[in-house]
Amino acid sequence: MINVLLTGANGQLGTCLQKKVNQFPKISLDAKNSSELNLLKFDEVEAYFQNYQPDFCVNAGAYTQVDLAEDEAKKAFSINAEAVEHLAKMCAKYNCKLIHISTDYVFDGKKKSPYLETDLTGPINAYGASKLIGEKAIETHLEAHYILRTSWLYSDVGKNFFTSMKNLLNKGTQLKIVTSQKGCPTNAYHLAEVILKLIEKAEVAYGIYHFSNSEATTWYAFTKEIARLIEVDEDLVLPTQHYPTKAERPENSVLSCAKIENALGYKIADWKTALSELK
Repeated sequence: MINVLLTGANGQLGTCLQKKVNQFPKISLDAKNSSELNLLKFDEVEAYFQNYQPDFCVNAGAYTQVDLAEDEAKKAFSINAEAVEHLAKMCAKYNCKLIHISTDYVFDGKKKSPYLETDLTGPINAYGASKLIGEKAIETHLEAHYILRTSWLYSDVGKNFFTSMKNLLNKGTQLKIVTSQKGCPTNAYHLAEVILKLIEKAEVAYGIYHFSNSEATTWYAFTKEIARLIEVDEDLVLPTQHYPTKAERPENSVLSCAKIENALGYKIADWKTALSELK
């Protein structure tokens, strides 16, 4: 049995992992939310590792409020960088492999083609900067790590772009959605499956990997597809070139995912197919 600590258990990805893990009988998941294991309480975290000595830690806990991070940068950095650095040190000390979830927002979005794992980073908002420092801390303190960068994560769990748009569209709300940002929506259940496959397949090389569903789109086209899927009037979704937000967003968030496909022998579904599974 592979014993796995899951942090951020109540979040979107944490919930999807718990729903998926029964398909992986070799994996035993110990799911902890922030009240059960607070990553900012370093003594508490070390006591957990000392007592349970997990084989893997999946860090799905993060500060993810992109706009709020501009005003709460200190909080974002403490969760996404400081706590992650300590977690990496604990994994190194107690011989535990770490799978850490990162983001497309570590890039500036100016590249015209999909981002490779080796491309230069350059975040343009506080959230992206905090996540990048977390990545660097892991690379500094722990060899046995997988950093999974993902983009536009959604599911039918909690508050995310899909559930928010679905609720608004079902109420008949007219929406203005940006056409200027390009990326790949990612079904959180698909990311959860990849994480569990990574745990199960022991020989995958450590390092940074990208994972999203395939085929680039815009937030506008994504929202139109949500409307079509839930059978509401697609004319409720209107295009706009720009939508004012506190944090700047990268214009190109498309990630190249060939590396993870090759490593796992896993065929990534296109985003429309992945979205249709939530109907």
